[in-house]
Amino acid sequence: GIRLAPKEKVEIPVLFMPAEMKIYKAQVIIHVMRENGENWLYEVTDESNTDLTRNVTVAENGETQRILWIYPIQGMTEAPQQKSVVVRCQARQRLEQRVELLLIGVIPGGTALPDAGNSAVVNADEASNTPEVTDGSSATLEFLYELQYQSDEIRSQLDSLVGMQLLQKEWDTESRIVTLIFNVVFAPGKPMRNEATLIVQCTAGGLWKFPLLFIATEPEVDDVINIVAVGLNKESIVGFKLTSQTR
Repeated sequence: GIRLAPKEKVEIPVLFMPAEMKIYKAQVIIHVMRENGENWLYEVTDESNTDLTRNVTVAENGETQRILWIYPIQGMTEAPQQKSVVVRCQARQRLEQRVELLLIGVIPGGTALPDAGNSAVVNADEASNTPEVTDGSSATLEFLYELQYQSDEIRSQLDSLVGMQLLQKEWDTESRIVTLIFNVVFAPGKPMRNEATLIVQCTAGGLWKFPLLFIATEPEVDDVINIVAVGLNKESIVGFKLTSQTR
């Protein structure tokens, strides 16, 4: 019942209020016809026929009766923002830390994403994977995880310094909580403070984001140089070598 003048625009709001951590699918169908119910002439050209979501109903005399647009919608449920996980290490040291993450509200048996197998990325040096979680029954859950950075500059700083590996998965069917235990490796070369986000996605539906804060503190003192004065107003010289780790 929405009346539109020629060239007029209308906004169609879509509200998404998921009740569970799963994938929701729907369709927005727009049906257009003349207000007086009469047909009209509409020439379908090659250029105008590129919209695959459009369906034109043509009468016997070649006139258009209606135009139908169908827009599929896929709703991905995202969990509330989680608390930050702090990974702290002294510069020029190597830290291995186990991080335990809780995924609340996991529902098995949902519809898997069509391209889910290719979207898991840990970092450029590690292969993508889809770890499974099972409770001993026929129901199996698959998860994808990816470490995202706020900018390309932060990615260039952390990409070679941070590694993540999923070690263990536990699924409590009563509470519907999945526990993922990651092994995080952090080997900073200099003091820094950067943020990243671990994205965890269940192929049955649901998206969880865990902020990570990587802090590299000041390194230990390399050495103490003692200079002994040979007398007042006389220079004392001590030599030491510095070796570059790169070319």
